[in-house]
Amino acid sequence: MRIWVWVLGSFAALLLAVFLLLLHFIGGPRDIYGFLRYALPQWRSGNLRVGDHAPDARLYSLDGRTGFYLHERIGKRPLVLILGSYT
Repeated sequence: MRIWVWVLGSFAALLLAVFLLLLHFIGGPRDIYGFLRYALPQWRSGNLRVGDHAPDARLYSLDGRTGFYLHERIGKRPLVLILGSYT
């Protein structure tokens, strides 16, 4: 019985340590949830190198409604991609 209490206590301490580490590096609990829910499943190592063409992707303009594919805009006018959040 004592071994199970020790194992469960160690597991709880490990979970708390991981949560606090994520809290420190990612931000608040909502950011951790978003990371675990949306970013982590798609997190993988890519094979793009400097100078490679960007993969075609569906993007949305600043209004959030107008969508376009990357290949439609490359080479016509300067294209600025903002990847990240400024909140």
